[in-house]
Amino acid sequence: MTFDQISLFALFIGVFAMLLWGRFRYDVIAFSALLIGVVLGVVPADDAFSGFGHPATLVVALVLIVSAGLVRSGAVYLITRTLVDSSRSLGAHIALMGGIGGVLSAFMNNVAALALLMPVDIQTAQKAGRAPGLSLMPLSFATILGGMATLIGTPPNIIIATFRADALGEPYRMFDFAPVGAVAAIAGLAFVATVGWRLIPQRADATGLGSEFQKYVAELTLPEGNDQIGKRVGELWETAEKADIAIIGLIREDRRLYGNARNNVLQAGDALVLEGSPEALDEFRTALSLAFSDERREELLTATGEGLDILEVVVPAESRLVGRSAQGVGLSWRQRALLMGISRKGTRIRSQVRRTSIEAGDILLLLVPKDTGPDVAEWIGGLTLADRGLTVTENSKTWLAIGLFGAAVLIASLGLLYLPVALGIVVVGYVLFKILPLQELYDHVEWPVVVLLGSMIPLGAALETSGGTLLISDGLVWLTDGWPAWAILTALMVVTMTLSDVLNNTATAIVAAPIGVQMARSLEVSPDPFLMAVAVAASAAFLTPIGHKNNTLVLGPGGYRFGDYWRMGLPLEILVIAVSIPAILIFWPL
Repeated sequence: MTFDQISLFALFIGVFAMLLWGRFRYDVIAFSALLIGVVLGVVPADDAFSGFGHPATLVVALVLIVSAGLVRSGAVYLITRTLVDSSRSLGAHIALMGGIGGVLSAFMNNVAALALLMPVDIQTAQKAGRAPGLSLMPLSFATILGGMATLIGTPPNIIIATFRADALGEPYRMFDFAPVGAVAAIAGLAFVATVGWRLIPQRADATGLGSEFQKYVAELTLPEGNDQIGKRVGELWETAEKADIAIIGLIREDRRLYGNARNNVLQAGDALVLEGSPEALDEFRTALSLAFSDERREELLTATGEGLDILEVVVPAESRLVGRSAQGVGLSWRQRALLMGISRKGTRIRSQVRRTSIEAGDILLLLVPKDTGPDVAEWIGGLTLADRGLTVTENSKTWLAIGLFGAAVLIASLGLLYLPVALGIVVVGYVLFKILPLQELYDHVEWPVVVLLGSMIPLGAALETSGGTLLISDGLVWLTDGWPAWAILTALMVVTMTLSDVLNNTATAIVAAPIGVQMARSLEVSPDPFLMAVAVAASAAFLTPIGHKNNTLVLGPGGYRFGDYWRMGLPLEILVIAVSIPAILIFWPL
């Protein structure tokens, strides 16, 4: 072996040892390894930061921004209220989400499928009061598995099809991968939904969101032409329950009706009195197309057209609001701020929210024009709670957001536009149509994940250019000399999976495809079984967060550590090999 090969193998071993140790954060370790590689001369200085402009890195960053836009537009709420029920058991939820993700990723890029479903899964976890990390990794694995079934589901399949056209004169067609890929996907999904999720580490600090936050008494109004007009209040209870909202009353013509008004018929201008978290209130408002307040106050609030912020403010004893109501102090016309709700621990508010006398210790839920929150809080004399990412859903733009995303995925799937470019256009569209505020654009990127990918990609490329991967292939050919066909296919899949867990799956397919064809020719058998083995194995990267972009995407939101993936990933990779080898020998005989 050359000095470069020895150095790179040692560097990779050191990186993975440090990552598994978990003492230091993964982005610091990866970036340090990249710098060491440059100092040693095994990574060319000119290419040291090429990974930060690599398509894989850009796709991860863009997908996170697109996901935020889908949440802001209400697309996520649309899926959750039609398909997902937070009362389901965790296993049933993973089976449903995994099935949806697997089917979607067979017909669209699996990164895009995860981008659509990841915020749905997080929202469901919040409503169920459990850690998102318990279901995000299974969802990532499910979308990876589903992509194995078709030509367009995952980049390795496209590469293998192209390589077959060059080597044998005819490419694979759309569903040629299905007999083997679908078998592996179905078996893998069954494992993930029944056994796999139980292997994910559960930490005391990885608690679910939503249950620990304040609940507010708030009011939402039925505007003219709303579909709920003419219904009884009781007919809205099912929707309210799904959103984790309690309907506690009705206000008509500035008068609170008796009780919870279950049998009252709704009229335009009625205000529902509700109790719930800010996220739940926003979901309920989006589901029923309710308004924040009467038309005059909403026009005053949105006069600038720059968007809205949600602000949580604690009222101290010295605040100008103590002993006065929001209406009495003129909060809406003085500060263009709307009081959405009040949280008064242990007490349910009986009067209209904006006419309720504020007490010291109350927490106010305010709707304010974009970037005016600090000024409003200072005028009130209140203390703002820590920002926890509360946003106002732009439910009037739901189908626009879905349409832009769907068009980009379709165009990219048909090969008419490069996926990073298509996603970039979606991001620009979200900003231009004010689905996602420009000020928040970069807040949704998991920068440690970007640094991890940007650092590891040049190291993987250096391993390939130094001849390290060729060294592995030569050793594999020598090792399998004289073995039976099934054992050779197994060895090829094991090595390909190992490479895919270290390199990205696209690079692995490029390296492993010629190895498979060479092995088939030496055995004087059909190359198809070997190419299929490479296709499945290159996508089956479940041991690390860097082997597949989907695993990288859930690393931050799921609160995972580098060493968490192998616990479910290792038995899953063994299962994929166990079911794929017989399927390959049946559907693609030697």
